[in-house]
Amino acid sequence: MREYYNVLIYAAIFALLLCGCGLLCFRVRWLRLIGRLLQKGGQELDEAARRRLLESRRQLLTLQKKYSFWYRMEQELHYSGWKRRLPFLTAELWMAGSLFGSAVLAMVLLAVFSWKTMLFGVVGFWSAEYLILQFCKMRAFRSVNANLIKFLDFLGNYSITAGELTGIFTQISKYVEEPLRSALDECGYEAQTTGDTSLALLSMAEKIEHPKFKELVRNMEISVRYCADFTLLVNSSRRIMREYLRMGEERRGMLREAVINMLLLLILSVFALAVVDGLLETSVWALLWNTVPGRIALGVVAVILLLFMRRLSERR
Repeated sequence: MREYYNVLIYAAIFALLLCGCGLLCFRVRWLRLIGRLLQKGGQELDEAARRRLLESRRQLLTLQKKYSFWYRMEQELHYSGWKRRLPFLTAELWMAGSLFGSAVLAMVLLAVFSWKTMLFGVVGFWSAEYLILQFCKMRAFRSVNANLIKFLDFLGNYSITAGELTGIFTQISKYVEEPLRSALDECGYEAQTTGDTSLALLSMAEKIEHPKFKELVRNMEISVRYCADFTLLVNSSRRIMREYLRMGEERRGMLREAVINMLLLLILSVFALAVVDGLLETSVWALLWNTVPGRIALGVVAVILLLFMRRLSERR
């Protein structure tokens, strides 16, 4: 009987080992399948990004632009500087990463909390992404705004002709800050490798979010095709840029006064509500949060604050 039990134990151990090997092989097979699917998906994303890049360059050459969602997303990555920090990053990869991150966050919040918390968490995740992009864009814009006069001053020190324009960009780039430095270096490298200065200039204009810089580069591209003297263009651009900076400083002063006035109004409004709350038997805060007229009033105030914040975030 004891030998019979030993045989059963050995058979059970053998069966478990066999099942374990089978499950291991099945798991490895699934991992390989998942790896192949991920590799195929990555290749398709790279191919889509390559086709979109070729289409955007064709549109630059024909001066025709189609502002699709992916084109705008690619511009956001260029303007914010993420494309410069992570050259492999494309609009497709950004959206795939955002969707994957929001899906993981949604599953975690749904498992730990409720569906309302999950909804607020996903909305907060996307809002944080948007705010990060806007903050990076604002920093890049201010950097270009501060370095554009320096760039024009250095450019005015050269006797520029169309053939050596992009070569001068490479010499000037070391004296300016990002993102202008990378844009000038890439423009010079592209012009040297492709021999097409006009396309290199147009491509550089699409990577920087600054109206005066885009205007300057497009005027340079026209000058490359029709004339060889850039002295007049540089002098007039320097004068226009100084006027633009002066007007921008005046506008920022007006916005600072508006911020101070808005803060004073908010403080006085909260103080007035606190005084009224002490005079009435019913809580004013309960009326604001729990009644329809109070919620409408809070909604109107929120809309006004959002419009005011949007006005503050405008850089042009």
